Amino acid sequence: MSTTSNGAQRRTTGPAPSFVALTPLFLFLALFFGVGLYFSFLGVERPFYQIHPSVATLPALVLAVMLGAESVRKNLRTLLQGIGDETIITMCVVFLLAGAFAGVMEAIGGVEATVDLGLALLPDRFILPGLFLISAFISLSMGTSMGTLAAVAPIAVGVSGSTELSVTITLGAVIGGAMFGDNLSIISDTTIAATRTQGCSMTDKFRANLWIAVPAAALTTIALFLMSTGTDGAADGDVNVWLVLPYLVVLALAVAGVDVFVVLSAGVVLAGVTGMLTGDYGGATFAGDIFEGFESMFGIMLLAMFIGGLGELIRRQGGLAWLAQAIRSSTALLRLKGRRAGEAGIAAMAALSDVLIANNTVAILLSGTVARDLAQQYDIDAPRSASLLDIFACIVQGVLPYGGQLLLAASLAGMSPVALVGAIYYCWALLGVAVLSIAFQILRGPGETQAPASVQAIDAASPDAAVSRP
Repeated sequence: MSTTSNGAQRRTTGPAPSFVALTPLFLFLALFFGVGLYFSFLGVERPFYQIHPSVATLPALVLAVMLGAESVRKNLRTLLQGIGDETIITMCVVFLLAGAFAGVMEAIGGVEATVDLGLALLPDRFILPGLFLISAFISLSMGTSMGTLAAVAPIAVGVSGSTELSVTITLGAVIGGAMFGDNLSIISDTTIAATRTQGCSMTDKFRANLWIAVPAAALTTIALFLMSTGTDGAADGDVNVWLVLPYLVVLALAVAGVDVFVVLSAGVVLAGVTGMLTGDYGGATFAGDIFEGFESMFGIMLLAMFIGGLGELIRRQGGLAWLAQAIRSSTALLRLKGRRAGEAGIAAMAALSDVLIANNTVAILLSGTVARDLAQQYDIDAPRSASLLDIFACIVQGVLPYGGQLLLAASLAGMSPVALVGAIYYCWALLGVAVLSIAFQILRGPGETQAPASVQAIDAASPDAAVSRP
């Protein structure tokens, strides 16, 4: 950050805007989607996994390292910093624990017992909306979509095997509910990042966000209710409720707001103990199932780390700076005026940043400064800008085939994440409601406060500085 002689003008320093910095991402997308589409036309089974996405990132990583203005050694150091980012490593540990919990629960028969109990209690036509609302409640309570998916996605897979519902529809309902809480919860990382970068309270942001999220959730619930088709494999009433106990404990801890690491670790231990007390499940088998669960997550862990490194290289080389510049130019070219122009710019910046980074929290942090500047320029309420920033980052994250949420859900179901994109109805409904809100300037909370002409609560020149403030 530098200051003029009168001390009144501040500007941020950073990498010069560079479109070339985005070419590694385009290469990855071309390989990932291009090869998948090619094999789809050939009728090959699981076309998008003929080349694993983690392998598709390797040429992109090499290109990103070679494009950097720094030496290859320094660019490799940047790559490793991105791979070792706290958010990425946290995500990887969640993957491991989720895999272990799902593996042990399946081995002891907990998934089947939970599915049978759910089918016995839920009305036939309320299974899909029930999965969505349960996931929404859990994610809203614990503030993380990853923890919600780890707990509920195996149940959704089991439900699909016991009913006429497809696994993509049931998983789509769970992912949608998980993203509802990820976007709206006041203890979510995305909410914290959005409010800190925009300078508003979490309560004001929650109220502004609610006016867009609730209509989308209502539309999704109705649609899922209409799509429920029956339960051919309904439970016969003979359910071992003790095998359901680990899930109930995990859900209770999640709702209580316990850290996701503690929740999943407790779930793994309790699942093993339950198996030992209710059947012929020994300690050696327990240890083996934990390791098998770890192994099942290897692919998505590798991809998450590679995407983290690629995103950091793109950021350091000016890819995001070019994106911000392009968005400002686009709003002028499209002749968008007033708040519509600013809100469209904030939405585009958040969405495209998440496409590049594949992590909605990091995308909000990286685009927060630009969003705050647009909010001040176009006189947009601070809660409104924070809400739009969070909403559009979460929309993209919820449907991104190489994002952590879809990778986790797809891995638990043994399917391609691309197959899930069209089934996440909440994210698409949220997109439609949010776009209408911007276009017609509707669905604005009465509690929104006007953003002042200067930064109200954050005096930061970079996303990193914004995060460090209380």
